[in-house]
Amino acid sequence: MSDPIGPDLRRDFLRRGFSRRDFDRLAALMTAGASLPFYNEQTLAQGLSAMPNIPPDAVRINANENPLGPCKEAIEAICKLVPQGGRYLYQETFGFLDAMAAVDGISKEYIMPFPGSSDPLHRAVMAFTGPDRSFVVADPGYEAGERAANFVGARTVKVPLRKDASHDPKGLVEADPNAGLIYVCNPNNPTGSVTRKEDVEYIVANKPKGSVILLDEAYIHLSKTAEPGTPMVAAGKDVIILRTFSKIFGMAGLRAGAAIAKPEYLDKLRGYGMGALPATGMVGAIASLKAKGLVETRRKYVTDVREETVEWLEKKGYSVMPSEANMIMVGVRRPGGEVAQAMFREKVLIGRTWPSMPEHVRVSIGTREEMTRFRAAFARVMNA
Repeated sequence: MSDPIGPDLRRDFLRRGFSRRDFDRLAALMTAGASLPFYNEQTLAQGLSAMPNIPPDAVRINANENPLGPCKEAIEAICKLVPQGGRYLYQETFGFLDAMAAVDGISKEYIMPFPGSSDPLHRAVMAFTGPDRSFVVADPGYEAGERAANFVGARTVKVPLRKDASHDPKGLVEADPNAGLIYVCNPNNPTGSVTRKEDVEYIVANKPKGSVILLDEAYIHLSKTAEPGTPMVAAGKDVIILRTFSKIFGMAGLRAGAAIAKPEYLDKLRGYGMGALPATGMVGAIASLKAKGLVETRRKYVTDVREETVEWLEKKGYSVMPSEANMIMVGVRRPGGEVAQAMFREKVLIGRTWPSMPEHVRVSIGTREEMTRFRAAFARVMNA
């Protein structure tokens, strides 16, 4: 059997503080494929013990999904492809690369397709952190990277968000001189807050030597002000961008996404295994990228529904953090987990809480009808 690690990767592991005793475990991890022991949004959202028994008529606004689903162009493309599903259909992946390169204005050599963005997030943690190279993240922030870091023995360093809920650029770059990976989610999950372009550029320009910036842009299409980091990648900066079609494009269950970075970084991600990608996700993503006005129309819909919800909550006396994504963090003035359990009994699933904000709950933005049901259930639970 061939060595899944190889001499070059072994040297890289040793440089990041792994011992030779770690190699067997890392080799097993790299060949595990879909069984990687990490947590993505779907798993993290299942904090309620009754999740396997979700009533079919429940409102599901707990996982930052898009209830609008795939656009009609994507549905048509997928349905047309299904009869060919007995083939691997690699050409659809090549078509996805061409379409994404055209939309983002970057060479396709800088793009690597994935089934969503959780996979490349985990790979980046494995590729750039280790016992001697920490994972730096904002707090509160998306937890999947931290769980991956814990598994590979890397220390996680948390830096509180600023008062406006944006990332603290100085705090992130000074958190650890031996940082391997600095994770910036923009807009941020769970707060939906935006970090300004100049602050992201400061992080990239002032990061510790040898570290890489992981810029998660899962929610960027939902924001009016967040600016993509692709120009930094095109300029050869030490940045890896994550993209997914799970959010504004409504393809969470179909799985399509990408990492955008200079080729040498993509090669490092590739070293942790690759396989055939779901052709349905690829053709759905291609059609979504080509659908005229889709991003703008959906952004407006989500923005309007979010602002209607925020206005109602604030009139009832509840604080809501500013958001430009498809979620809000609501201050409930009591343990957030208790509120989530009570909402579940009302057949409304909302998101989880974060240790640094125990009296806040994350609420995803659903359809207008779903948010009407949310308001009615919230009023009953909170006696509002």
